[in-house]
Amino acid sequence: MFNFFGKKQDEVPKGSEPSLDMGRIPGHIGIIMDGNGRWAKQRNLPRTMGHRAGVETIRRILKECERLGVKHLTLYAFSTENWKRPQDEVGALMTLLVEYLKGEISELHRNNVAIDFIGNISKLPEAARTALVDAKEKTKGNTGVRMHLALNYGGREEIISAVRKLMDEAANGNVSSESIDEEKFKDYLYTSGIPDPELIIRPSGELRLSNFLLYQGAYSELWFSSINWPDFAEKDLRQAISDYQARDRRFGGIKNE
Repeated sequence: MFNFFGKKQDEVPKGSEPSLDMGRIPGHIGIIMDGNGRWAKQRNLPRTMGHRAGVETIRRILKECERLGVKHLTLYAFSTENWKRPQDEVGALMTLLVEYLKGEISELHRNNVAIDFIGNISKLPEAARTALVDAKEKTKGNTGVRMHLALNYGGREEIISAVRKLMDEAANGNVSSESIDEEKFKDYLYTSGIPDPELIIRPSGELRLSNFLLYQGAYSELWFSSINWPDFAEKDLRQAISDYQARDRRFGGIKNE
């Protein structure tokens, strides 16, 4: 495992459980689901098998978030840059998305999970768009974990989109430059109404955000691990939360002595 600076952290001893303060569970966790391809390559399997294994991890981690009381879980599922991947892999990812939503929607609904999405989904295949909208509509009244799927999402594109909306509003006389502050700007982001993530997790050994929640993650705690996403387990989530709870979050201030 790695900390923010890329230094290897001590591995959690087998059989040990990190101690959690259940009163300080982060309300919003973002996860960059990375390492599916590496996982498959290590096993001489097609990359698509890695993505399917990653879906199983979503099921486990979502249930653990529900058990721990996490309110928002944002999963980076497909970035604006992922269109550069081979066409057959992109097609398989879109098919897998539809299969997941259609196959899991009843159970997710029974478990009180609310499904949402962020990103420019207009560029997704029609079947994927329909499945997303249907899942959101069916679960919109649920009050459990709110799972946000980041699809065709990019932090820079999101900010540019917000600026364009603001410019249109200003041109129509609906907003003035003096009225725009950080909170007002958030209203024009894909994540409008969603609290900023306190914790962002990235498995697979990469030490960057890769265009994920750039505005919202300004004060997020970052947690990196060398574990590939399909192998990411409930104990790893708990360890990330335990490490988050041990950090001193000052938001630019100083620690009270």
